Amino acid sequence: MQEGIRMRRWFAAFATLAVGACTIIPDSKPPSPLEPVPEAAVPSASYLEISKGQRVGALDIGREDADQALAAFVASCDWLTRKEDRSGLTVPTDWEPACTAARTWPYNGGRAFFEGYFEAARISDGKAFATGYFEPEIDGSRTRRPGYDVPVYRVPDDLVRGWPDEIPESERTGRAPLGRIDGNGRHVPYYTRAEIEDGSLAGRGIEIAWAKDPIEMFFLQIQGSGLLRLPGGEIMRIGYAGQNGRGYTGIGGVMRERGLIGDGPGQYPGSMQGIVRYLRENPEEGRALMRSNESWIFFRELTTDGPLGSLGIPVRRGNSVAVDPNFVPYGAPVWLDLDRDVADGLWIAQDTGGAIKGANRFDTFWGNGGDAAEIAGAMSARGEALVLLPVGVVDRLNARQPPR
Repeated sequence: MQEGIRMRRWFAAFATLAVGACTIIPDSKPPSPLEPVPEAAVPSASYLEISKGQRVGALDIGREDADQALAAFVASCDWLTRKEDRSGLTVPTDWEPACTAARTWPYNGGRAFFEGYFEAARISDGKAFATGYFEPEIDGSRTRRPGYDVPVYRVPDDLVRGWPDEIPESERTGRAPLGRIDGNGRHVPYYTRAEIEDGSLAGRGIEIAWAKDPIEMFFLQIQGSGLLRLPGGEIMRIGYAGQNGRGYTGIGGVMRERGLIGDGPGQYPGSMQGIVRYLRENPEEGRALMRSNESWIFFRELTTDGPLGSLGIPVRRGNSVAVDPNFVPYGAPVWLDLDRDVADGLWIAQDTGGAIKGANRFDTFWGNGGDAAEIAGAMSARGEALVLLPVGVVDRLNARQPPR
């Protein structure tokens, strides 16, 4: 795994630039605009050294932190006990004792619960890097009206997976790419951002809402979910439903490559405020810049009390963290000790994102409104990470032969 009228909040929200054939139902939010997408050196945590960290009881876990993490853990148990762990660290039966106990555990006894059922595991060297994300809020309308001209589309029916004719049968491995079937029956790439903005999806009746500001909507797409403040004051929550299959391009990186970031004449600060200022002051160039990111996000309306993470349950401020599920089991507790103290403590792995790749890479969720954008935007923290696994798992992992 996603304000002021949202611009006031976005200005603080991303403090620095990069340090970085069936219908599609994707399961992850799009990449962060600030981080390059690194490639993991190994495919999963099962290829890495797993060592025991300090006792869970020795970690500085506050009572409120532990109690909230317990509630988030319980919400994750259906996934933990039924789904395959892509990291290779656990199997569903490993989680059953903890999940069985958690369902009836006193809500104010979180610390004792985690001390009793878990041990801390260090994945590789445990050196962590964490960013932050939040749920933006922008002006929108359920119907098109004057001043609300930016469509918010659901997943189109013609967005499908399939193999282009030019891909030999011998190379058709894994999931087929996204695209559409053209008039000649061939599978071709789906429409780009520019083509969609120019009307390739217009007239189909697939708009679920209309946004007021194209720049705000552009960044809401990057977050992957958000709130639309409707003209009557009501709030409509929308969540990530799909993507057009085109590659993501971070416009901050493009600006930097073009010499637009800096302190000199004609340059802009390397912050979201600087990016937005460039887009506002240079509307034609700014529109072309946004179109250099060919990725387009499709949405659905959510009736939940929070944006949905990759487990299909609402993510919670200060409790939910996005991880690479190839290195951290979805639903697992994660202990972070970072140089940004606000993010220290216990988190539950409930989301992922296109930029969240590799071991010990995390994206902390900060909710919406208030200081959410400010905290998320300033979050570029390093420190230590421990993954809490059921007691006995680390010894079992270290006793087995390493994967080849």
